[in-house]
Amino acid sequence: MIRIEQLIYRYPHQSRDALSSVCWQVEEGEFVLLAGASGSGKTTLLRCLNGLVPHFHGGSFGGRVLVAGLDTRVHSTARLSRLVGFVAQDPEAQGLLDCVADEIAFGLENLGYDERAIRVRVEEALDLLGIASLRNRRLATLSGGERQRVALAAALAARPHILALDEPTSQLDPWAAESILDVLRRLVDDLGLTIVLAEQRLERVLGLCSRVTLLSPDGRLERDGPPEEIASELPWPPPLIRLGLALGSRPVPLTVKQARELVHNRGLVLSPGEPVRSAGRPADPPAVELERVWVRAGERWALEDVSLAVYPGLVTILMGRNGAGKTTLLRQIVGLQKPDRGRVVVLGREIIHLSRAELARAVGYVPQHPSSMLFSESVREELVVTLRARGHQEDELEWTLQRLGLAEHAARHPYDLSGGERQRAALAAVLVGRPSILLLDEPTRGLDPERKADLGRLLRRVAADGCAVVVATHDVEFAAGWADRIALLAEGRVIAEGAPAEVLAGTLAYSTQINRVFGGPYLTVEDVLAAVGHAPVPPASAEVG
Repeated sequence: MIRIEQLIYRYPHQSRDALSSVCWQVEEGEFVLLAGASGSGKTTLLRCLNGLVPHFHGGSFGGRVLVAGLDTRVHSTARLSRLVGFVAQDPEAQGLLDCVADEIAFGLENLGYDERAIRVRVEEALDLLGIASLRNRRLATLSGGERQRVALAAALAARPHILALDEPTSQLDPWAAESILDVLRRLVDDLGLTIVLAEQRLERVLGLCSRVTLLSPDGRLERDGPPEEIASELPWPPPLIRLGLALGSRPVPLTVKQARELVHNRGLVLSPGEPVRSAGRPADPPAVELERVWVRAGERWALEDVSLAVYPGLVTILMGRNGAGKTTLLRQIVGLQKPDRGRVVVLGREIIHLSRAELARAVGYVPQHPSSMLFSESVREELVVTLRARGHQEDELEWTLQRLGLAEHAARHPYDLSGGERQRAALAAVLVGRPSILLLDEPTRGLDPERKADLGRLLRRVAADGCAVVVATHDVEFAAGWADRIALLAEGRVIAEGAPAEVLAGTLAYSTQINRVFGGPYLTVEDVLAAVGHAPVPPASAEVG
């Protein structure tokens, strides 16, 4: 179905290749996971499948890419789009029309389908993705996760032979992510669809895919094979793989079920631990207080009677399904929206009494789509603009670039960066101004596990310096590892608040993989290893099959 021969590609005006000497083949009906660090070429490889590389992006292209026997250098993207459905990392950039149903139908209309066929396929796609209730909604009113599902529905409606997906679950809550992956698995098993999926949250996909292709940081094909063979060689393996490696298991468990079998066979039983107690309230006064805040979004309430305090020195993480109100809550704190009822107090002053300049100095905000705040010609210039606007010296510029892993990209245009690199550039542009309150909306989107851990350590350091850090995310594993407090939202209300183990442990949707294996207060591999340190692991008696 896909055959790539000695592919070498370099984007215009770049000094290094995005892909180097890639030889790769995918058979019909395979479910292939593309893994690798941010900037390793995963997105570029997907763009090669539908001709966006080189027809749209230009640059230097060598070698050959064949899709269903068609040479992508010869055939147009319009011709290839009939075979390859593509969902980009930023689904918002793919939306063209105002209404959800019209957006899904648009591609079919351009492919010449009659009205009856279009109606049937639109309904089919809405049902497959579980978004029939969004049929008549305006795209502008949807959350990022809802937009992601609409983009996937539009791609599926054309019934392509190949689906090329760039982090399709990056903005989805755990329930929605699992349902999407279940749909993809059925499409492979029942319809013989070929799927190539680039993903950073590998724990979601390793148990479903038939192959893993690992790209090296310099854009080369490093490893390729079944997930049970590749998993233990991943540079930053997900929790279950790390658990298996720590217990000396070969092969390592890929699913929670396999991990439970491993733990049972080893006779590894952990004590239930101390009862999880409320985290209580810090002694310092809060940096932000929301008092009975109501915010309307169209005909519904995006926030309903929300009261929440955010404290300096702590990393507070907001969680909840798509549309729960996380982004709306952040926008209240930064002053981008005004509450219909209630009060928002920032650093002891009600927000309605603060000027835009005062808010900008106090609150740093990185939105869900960092491209919307990057305007300069280079990454370094983005930081300089912030420093000048705040009246700060430029002595911290190089240090900020270094600690966010952006020093080698400082001279590049932000739009030439990968999604994860662009996310870090936006964060650097905010952090260099030393805000008292830092707000991040889905900051782990596009970040590989190493960069995600770097981000967690950075947020802890920023909080230790007295900053109040608030992060909205669907990344349960990240929240469990780095949060001091978690606030769980549902339907615009805060339904739970406290320490990570208090909020996440034992829940069906938001428990971590490790918690699903061991229960109790254990959320991370580190929690388990700390407990095992007091009760050594018995010798292996069986392996996971």
